[in-house]
Amino acid sequence: QVQLVESGGGLVQAGGSLRLSCAASGRPFSSYAMGWFRQAPGKEREFVAVINWSGSSTFSADSVKGRFTISRDNAKNTVYLQMNSLKPEDTAVYYCAVPRSYTSAPSGVCDYWGQGTQVTVSS
Repeated sequence: QVQLVESGGGLVQAGGSLRLSCAASGRPFSSYAMGWFRQAPGKEREFVAVINWSGSSTFSADSVKGRFTISRDNAKNTVYLQMNSLKPEDTAVYYCAVPRSYTSAPSGVCDYWGQGTQVTVSS
């Protein structure tokens, strides 16, 4: 079992930045990949970014490439999502999750999910 708790969401103006954090507990953190997903009102949940167990490999959705950066600190059992140049269309509930594998993350196949944190970008 893995428990995930997100934090860092909030209200920000367009062009601003936020950093989300996700603290994990349970299984050894460095043994699995981690991902971020988001769900906007009235839309399906979508993949944002994934990072492998060591942090040496990452992959992001085209919609956030160049603006969002996923990273992890295995000593702190925490994964981060640095979000820069935010746009109103980034408004969503953001979830961290443990994907079934690094390569399955873009398709949303995950074993554990956090409760989500709201990010609202005003224009």
